[in-house]
Amino acid sequence: MALLILLLLLAVAQAIADEDPYIGVNIGTDLSDMPHPTQVVALLKAQQIRHVRLYNADQGMLVALANSGIRVMVSIPNEQLLGIGQSNSTAANWVSRNIVAHYPATSITAICVGSEVLTTLPNAAPVLVNAIKFIHSALVASNLDKQIKVSSPLSSSIILDSFPPSQAFFNRSWNPVLVPMLNFLQSSGSFLMLNLYPYYDYMQSNGVIALDYALFKPLSPTKEAVDSNTLVHYSNVFDAVVDAAYFAMAFLNFTNIPVIVTETGWPSKGDSNEPDATIENANTYNSNLIRHVINKTGTPKRPGIAVSTYIYELYNENMKPGPISEKNWGLFDANGDPVYILRLTGSGSLLANDTTNQTYCAAKDGADPKMLQAALDWACGPGKVDCSPLLQGKPCYEPDNVIAHATYAFNTYYHRLGKTSEACDFNGVADITTTNPSHGSCIFPGSLGRNGTMVNITAPSMNSTSSDSPPGRNYGKGGLTSILVLIKVMVWSVILL
Repeated sequence: MALLILLLLLAVAQAIADEDPYIGVNIGTDLSDMPHPTQVVALLKAQQIRHVRLYNADQGMLVALANSGIRVMVSIPNEQLLGIGQSNSTAANWVSRNIVAHYPATSITAICVGSEVLTTLPNAAPVLVNAIKFIHSALVASNLDKQIKVSSPLSSSIILDSFPPSQAFFNRSWNPVLVPMLNFLQSSGSFLMLNLYPYYDYMQSNGVIALDYALFKPLSPTKEAVDSNTLVHYSNVFDAVVDAAYFAMAFLNFTNIPVIVTETGWPSKGDSNEPDATIENANTYNSNLIRHVINKTGTPKRPGIAVSTYIYELYNENMKPGPISEKNWGLFDANGDPVYILRLTGSGSLLANDTTNQTYCAAKDGADPKMLQAALDWACGPGKVDCSPLLQGKPCYEPDNVIAHATYAFNTYYHRLGKTSEACDFNGVADITTTNPSHGSCIFPGSLGRNGTMVNITAPSMNSTSSDSPPGRNYGKGGLTSILVLIKVMVWSVILL
């Protein structure tokens, strides 16, 4: 009996934990040098990102995410929607191939059926609800409908008169689709997926929306927006649009469907006609957004009930068509370097590229020189650390010894992987330290530069192979043969994966 009670308490505790709001990221792939799926997952783990949304059902990503502890939203692209919405068997085959084949090793939590279908692919709108129901039926047949929710991300632009939120309603022309869709979401215990972009609301408002209001910046009560019907104050666009969605659903008599924001963010660079697409504003928006969600602030309509949110997006996508801003929504470059250092003090270990806690990775005093040399060779080879500053005549060549060179390589690797303890081990020959090992003109990655910015960590392409290591980088002071190098690569690959 006592054991049963304990198990029930553990189940309740787990359920409560599962209900905590979270921050996830979208993973776009429009990069000319897209990292390998295993490198993407390594970055996610290093940054403590535990929720991701894929825009498709990429098999490589689903395999790489297996047993990672990362929860995954999988998407059905719009171009597949018509086929699935017109055929129950096509939907069943899709679920069998892309969900059942990977679950539960890959922790799939939801399926996004299309994206912004009503506004971007209106001719497919008549089959959207059928597609959702067919996918759900396939999950029921596989006994996965309780574990995996089904919904479809909607653009916030279908909400008309979004301010004041209390009088918001959905574009009535879409009611023949929205009403049965909301009926399904309510009956299946799913959620409304909303793509919400305060950046575009601000840009299109002709000065009505203040920049600080769009960026979550603190406002005095006199500058907050007031809902004239409820007299509730709104201090940011995000909360106002989320509440508008709640009111729009209530207008159609749906009052218990939760909202998840499947896309939001801010571009860090733009054309000349987008002067507010800057690194500073992107940093401000995303840092404030993360704190707002994680701190369970909630919205004025539903205080304390935070809205889990996926940031758009993980990488800058240089192959995206359109203006410069379209290519610059990412938190990271393709090589895993942060586009900017998020200001996340007090929000936990999520996106751990915060500079408020300066730590470094250094070779242990007294470590076996042969082990250090092996680890150094691995870091500068398969570990893909740029060790060119260690070459003769370069800033970090002196002192020319294995401890100093290994410390530089270890620290570069450690910072590139988000300063996790696992990234500073190297089979026991490295330790995390708060002492900055920089000296003279040799500035170590992770050091704060003179202007207060983080020294960049340069790394080759994530999907390059070990054969891409720069030529002439020879640390084999014992004259390692190619066989020994191969063995070393295999051993260290196992140790550090």
